[in-house]
Amino acid sequence: MRITNAELRITSCVSPARRTLAVALAIVLTVALAVHAVAQEPLGPAIKVDVNLLLLEATVKDRSGRILKDLKQDDFLLDADGQPQSIAHFSRDQLPLAVALVLDLSGSIEPFLRPLRYATLSALKSLKPEDQVALFTFTDDAQLRVPLTRDKRDVSDQIEDLLAGGSTNINQGLYDAAQYLRREAPAARRVIILISDNVATAASVNHDAVIEQALEADAAIYSIKVPGRNPPEAKVMAKLLGRSSDVRKMTADTGGEMFDMEKEGSLFLSLQTLIERLKTRYTIGFYPAQQGQAAGFHRINLRLHPTFGGKGRDYSVVTKTGYFVSPSRASSR
Repeated sequence: MRITNAELRITSCVSPARRTLAVALAIVLTVALAVHAVAQEPLGPAIKVDVNLLLLEATVKDRSGRILKDLKQDDFLLDADGQPQSIAHFSRDQLPLAVALVLDLSGSIEPFLRPLRYATLSALKSLKPEDQVALFTFTDDAQLRVPLTRDKRDVSDQIEDLLAGGSTNINQGLYDAAQYLRREAPAARRVIILISDNVATAASVNHDAVIEQALEADAAIYSIKVPGRNPPEAKVMAKLLGRSSDVRKMTADTGGEMFDMEKEGSLFLSLQTLIERLKTRYTIGFYPAQQGQAAGFHRINLRLHPTFGGKGRDYSVVTKTGYFVSPSRASSR
């Protein structure tokens, strides 16, 4: 603390006892103001996650399909490669999200570009201020249009100027988005949202490589399926590609879900429902045992305590089927 010249002149005019009291009061006042100033400063992130912690996201539904929103850490049991695991982190919609919006720009979904701008502008507003969104588009190849940003309007504004046309390389868009999220958002909950008719007419990356990359990035793939306007030859090409672009399987294996626009009612409602689903997911983290750090695929089984009944009969858990450790990642541990 610093006493000003003015304060020294005032205290010199009074008795030593009063001078001491005045200085003490000045110190108390200064400390009080400092404490008040600190209290007014915004707090940092309430939760920090070690990047070595393996995270999985889970949605739990009862037998009628309703979301179970009030579960606690003790309600969950987790196995990896058949071995019980200790849950080191448990939360729900507290960690920041890193969302890669992956948009099909082939000619078949051109009618949905205008309503998509409105849908993203409205639905993304419900994300937390610290959540980030990136925009990828794909036709023959994939392109990053907007890097991760907290400015959700920037993403929707970019969509307004996009032009549709070309083939549909779904796998490349998903693969690039997973790589990007792994590199740029190592401590966030990572989600890929694919908006497409899911009819692939090109595949420069195979189906298994997409799942592997998404699992290694701990990124769940969600799909909003739009009707599309596909000529007969596009459907023939999609059949020839076959499993190379099985979006339903990619969402299931990575812990995501598929939302059909025709069933949800509109593109806006589909995206809004998906965003709300992200808010009800549980985030569960664990440190795998030594054998769980070896290169390759490791299967996980997340379930509820036996008092909730049987998994698949009394309830269902939407989460990834396992995690993948690359040789380079394994050797660095």
